[in-house]
Amino acid sequence: MKNIGISFCIALAYLRERKFSAALNVLLLALGVATIIALVLILTQAESRMQRDSAGIDLVIGAKGSPMQLVLSSVFQVDIPTGNISVEEASQVIAEPAVKLAVPLALGESYRGFRIVGTNPAYIGLYGGQLAGGRLWDKPLEAVLGADAAKTTGLKIGSTFNGSHGLSDSGGASHDQAYSVVGVLAPTGSVLDRLIVTSVASVWVLHDHEQEPAAAGASAANPAKDDHAGHDHSKGNEVTAYLVQYATPLAAISFPRFVNATSSMQAASPAMESARLFQLLGVGIAALKGFAAIMMLCAALGIFIGLMNALDERRADLALLRVLGASPMVVVLVTLAQGLMVGLMGVILGLLLGHAGAEWIGQTYAESQRVAIGGRIWVVEEVWIVLAALGLALIASIVPAWRAYRDATPELLASR
Repeated sequence: MKNIGISFCIALAYLRERKFSAALNVLLLALGVATIIALVLILTQAESRMQRDSAGIDLVIGAKGSPMQLVLSSVFQVDIPTGNISVEEASQVIAEPAVKLAVPLALGESYRGFRIVGTNPAYIGLYGGQLAGGRLWDKPLEAVLGADAAKTTGLKIGSTFNGSHGLSDSGGASHDQAYSVVGVLAPTGSVLDRLIVTSVASVWVLHDHEQEPAAAGASAANPAKDDHAGHDHSKGNEVTAYLVQYATPLAAISFPRFVNATSSMQAASPAMESARLFQLLGVGIAALKGFAAIMMLCAALGIFIGLMNALDERRADLALLRVLGASPMVVVLVTLAQGLMVGLMGVILGLLLGHAGAEWIGQTYAESQRVAIGGRIWVVEEVWIVLAALGLALIASIVPAWRAYRDATPELLASR
């Protein structure tokens, strides 16, 4: 134990002597570690968020176009919808025995960047939403705020606001008719937190539809399967999409094909489109991880070269240590300690930079209410990244340590 303490003190003195070179190696290793950690944090949180947002949704039915765009706009609320579909046509499709639940979505309005979603109470139930205050809507132009929407906008129960046409952050022209806030939802950690939820009838009213409020609110998307039939769906009424739950697992095989083949609509699977999205992003992510790994390898090479050069300069010093009674193990530990100290400082700095970078990216995206990510969490993968970085530093120190053990002999000092 005493030898270890002495070795680390000597190693620290050597690093101070060559602080500029050591700092460069620390910085290079830290940048590699930080890049990989930031990527892991962002991907882990994004994937987890997408799984939560799509949980309980087996299929999305909407207008023909890009299936991924349909899923992104209807499930994750991050893209422009592919168009609208007829309630009359959709009601015939969702009346099929394969459908257990079909929740309507009517998009096209926003308020200060937060989307206003026309739907029914079953949508809140998909995400386990609970009221933190107030009540759900019971007539058109009453709205319930998600937790983030309420916090950012400052709206409270009893407040009124005018929605804008369009889904962009800036919004379009404001409507003359105002919404009244009747409830606020507790945080769910899902897309629901970033939405303003109202009835489908509210969206129809603002778009000059002539649907009676009672019939509009009781669209063919009530939670119970038996409620799909028996409603009078007036021609001309449209919604953006339906979120579908299957009655049986076997429906996943035939029902999407049935929708695509027998109607003017398309069916898209959130699970499949999410996998495609991560596959498309995978190439770029892999390239960034590869670049970070190269930086870590360069840092290890820098540690190796620095230690080898230092040995050439300090062979006499190491021999003097032996003459003064230091064991060969002390000489080895001095060299290994230098590499490990550089590696440890690089890992610590890399952890700080990686989490700070993820937090900065999360705060930047939070302004547009798109994704909820941050650097205040820890994931298991970080342990392996830290061990890999320290392992590289140790490997880079082994050859110089062996050379120090071989060369640092009292005879070397005597020969001088």
